[in-house]
Amino acid sequence: MTDKIILTDCDGVLLDWEAAFHDWMRAKGYDKVVDAVYDLSVAYGMPKAEAKDHVREFNESAWMAFLPAFRDARSGVATLVEAGYKFVCITSLSLDPNAAKLRMKNLEDVFGKGVFTELICLDTGADKDEVLVRYTGSELFWIEDKPENAACGTKFGLKSLLISHAHNADYVNEDVVRVADWAEITKVVLG
Repeated sequence: MTDKIILTDCDGVLLDWEAAFHDWMRAKGYDKVVDAVYDLSVAYGMPKAEAKDHVREFNESAWMAFLPAFRDARSGVATLVEAGYKFVCITSLSLDPNAAKLRMKNLEDVFGKGVFTELICLDTGADKDEVLVRYTGSELFWIEDKPENAACGTKFGLKSLLISHAHNADYVNEDVVRVADWAEITKVVLG
């Protein structure tokens, strides 16, 4: 493995999945009832299974080819690519191979071809342990927005960076570095 690889989540880190999902839900006639929560069953006041079904349907839709960059991800990724870094994207999107193709198309449209050496798609909402364990002891950077996945990275000897969101504002873990945006990520990575 090379030290010029950065492992990263996709949604809420590279791409603005949340805003697009809420637009999609509004178009289907659903309104959020609670803001700033990660659990979409709480956000929409519906059973967990129903919320997960909506997420899966959205993740397997054409919307996956058109998500915008998250915050300043485009400029941050470009800075790191210029410094010689490549990215491995690990996402709990779907096991549908066509959803993966749409996700890669979206990443290439936003960040450019050749930036992502690998796209690893897990089932909708799946934990990332099974993939992160492959990088045990590598000390690669791992960028996430879900606290449990960031902590998982540290368990395997990765340098976990947690990008701040309202849904993870209360999370504290001295082994996980909190960052506000990609400008901060580039400072941490480039030293």
